[in-house]
Amino acid sequence: MTETEITLDEPRIQDRKAFYLAGLTERYNIRRIEGIGAQWDQFAPQIGQIPGRVGHLAYGVCYGFDGKGNMDYLCGVEVSEDAATPAGLKRLRIDEHRWAVFFHREHISKIKDTWQAIFKQWAPASPHALVEGPQLEVYAEDFDHTKKGGVEIWIPVAR
Repeated sequence: MTETEITLDEPRIQDRKAFYLAGLTERYNIRRIEGIGAQWDQFAPQIGQIPGRVGHLAYGVCYGFDGKGNMDYLCGVEVSEDAATPAGLKRLRIDEHRWAVFFHREHISKIKDTWQAIFKQWAPASPHALVEGPQLEVYAEDFDHTKKGGVEIWIPVAR
């Protein structure tokens, strides 16, 4: 596999208080993530029916890393703290963090290249130390129509 060279803009650094997501979760090996698109296809019809939804963004969350290349991936939406979680979905609290926020401009099929650039180019040279925590993809409301752009990648960094 050849890596595509991506030039990243300097990320914005943003603090965000804790919030809650509700969504569909699957376990993947980071080298075999092909099923994530199908996971989104399964989840998307439910988005409008999730009680207590906050805002109009959708989230992809990489979390539960086990050190062996496995992780959980949640596709979901933000919900209020007291919202009921529908059967078959998982509720996930995202703790307060400081985040390095990158913008992915390309088609979604190229998002893996942006992720690789963050960890192979930006992180080693950055003055911002990475910290353990979930890593987020934040999708704008109109993303589904174009599959291009409108995706931010949020990486937790030290304060």
